[in-house]
Amino acid sequence: MSLEPLFVDVGATLENAGGFLQYVLVFVFAAIPLLEILVVIPVGIGLGLDPMATGALAFAGNVASVYVLIYFHRRISNWRRDRRSADETDSSDRFERARGLWERYGLPGIAIGGPILTGVHIAALVALLAGSSERTVAGWMTVGIGLWAALLVAGSVLGVSLLGVA
Repeated sequence: MSLEPLFVDVGATLENAGGFLQYVLVFVFAAIPLLEILVVIPVGIGLGLDPMATGALAFAGNVASVYVLIYFHRRISNWRRDRRSADETDSSDRFERARGLWERYGLPGIAIGGPILTGVHIAALVALLAGSSERTVAGWMTVGIGLWAALLVAGSVLGVSLLGVA
């Protein structure tokens, strides 16, 4: 699957929005799986948006969507636990794959590599399914998203200055 159409659609939408709405869209697009900060930050900065505002809003949108995922995971887990019979087990293929990822990389590895490897939403879900506490997952995911947001802002600013774009 090529990400090129995502870059074009995000770029065109941001460019056509103008003004304050561009920054609102940065926040919203960063919260959407597949777009996230990896697409939104370089596109926004490439279009000439303020790098610090773009990075901060993209970070906030991405983190907010992960926190929403964590909140709903808790509610769904409680609902499933209340309805599950005592002899049911959760041994699906997906759970086993998630457990394997968890055992191989641990929470810090998944949180920091998540934006590149799987996307932050899947990385958070893997960590939650592997049994990590919600607070720990939220903390590590925030660190990982913050690290990538800072690197993407710096790389995008450098790229724009070297290419003379915007």
